[in-house]
Amino acid sequence: MTNPFGFTINKTRSINLDDCDYATIRELEEAVPSFKRCMYCGGCTATCSAGHFTDFNIRKNHYLFRIGQFDKIGDNLKQCMLCGKCTLVCPRGINLRSMIINMRKILAEKR
Repeated sequence: MTNPFGFTINKTRSINLDDCDYATIRELEEAVPSFKRCMYCGGCTATCSAGHFTDFNIRKNHYLFRIGQFDKIGDNLKQCMLCGKCTLVCPRGINLRSMIINMRKILAEKR
């Protein structure tokens, strides 16, 4: 049976924050203290060179890491070219290059 409206309704996505691995998040916060200052403005994503050619999204990866969904960002982090354009435009002064490098290290250790 086809849907007469032309779209389907997805199941509700719920995230249980009680299941998050806060030790891993704290490990990144210790390595990159500016990680905590992000307000998710999207400036980094808008200027990302890798994001223009791939599905890489710094803001999405940062959010998924913060809520502990590490399995969704492992391969995506490899698409970052570490050019540093995101760090230059960040209004909060977050060292995004260091954040990406440390995310890669932490996730590699978890595997």
